[in-house]
Amino acid sequence: MATIHVDVVSAEQSIFSGEAKFVALPGENGELGILPRHTPLITRIKPGAVRIERADNGEEEFVFVAGGILEVQPHKVTVLADTAIRGHDLDEAKATEARRLAEEAMKNAHSEIDLARAQGEFAAMAAQLAAIRKFRRK
Repeated sequence: MATIHVDVVSAEQSIFSGEAKFVALPGENGELGILPRHTPLITRIKPGAVRIERADNGEEEFVFVAGGILEVQPHKVTVLADTAIRGHDLDEAKATEARRLAEEAMKNAHSEIDLARAQGEFAAMAAQLAAIRKFRRK
């Protein structure tokens, strides 16, 4: 069985490192699916879920990323995330409150920079909530 090595890291820590059969994640231009021996690729990733089908037990590993860079080589996938949180560590109440605060900040923005910052935070929290709901359904 062909496998691909996957590393998901953030500035704080290594979130996942292991062999996988398949990886799916939100690329800059849409959802990406990566199998062993994939063509080399470097692209930005959007906030959302990284799904890793583990080679050892076939279970799906789930990680939320708030954006970052993806590098794909034929036998290795590296996700360099701005922020990465394991699926089981996601907190829906905190994400809901953060989204509400970002929405409030958008309404009260005094400059274009403040508005852009609040919009970015709102988009990341909306993506995190969508990922939480998807993860909880499994």
